[in-house]
Amino acid sequence: MTLITGVERRRRWSSEERAQILAAIDEPGAVVADVARRADICTSLVYKWRREARVAANEPSFASVIVEQPVPMSAPASDLGPGAIMVEMKDARVRIGANAPSALIAATLKALRS
Repeated sequence: MTLITGVERRRRWSSEERAQILAAIDEPGAVVADVARRADICTSLVYKWRREARVAANEPSFASVIVEQPVPMSAPASDLGPGAIMVEMKDARVRIGANAPSALIAATLKALRS
């Protein structure tokens, strides 16, 4: 427990302390809540610091997407197998097998719409 006395009620974290905490959450298998608890800070503050560090470093928030030239289809739609479907939207063709999970199908169709 930390007791703060005086006029200022907020703790101040040096750049080195922030860097140490951010490095700790980047370790493989690290849990942000555990690291924050050990440092005696709120989890949301750690997330805020990480977000600010990424903005400062111009890191992308999401993974990059590489779009390649379309590959000619080798199999006609009738050769997809029983229960499979082919979806054509815009310039994309997607073959969906009968055993594909519904969450994957929904995410694929949502991505095609945008």
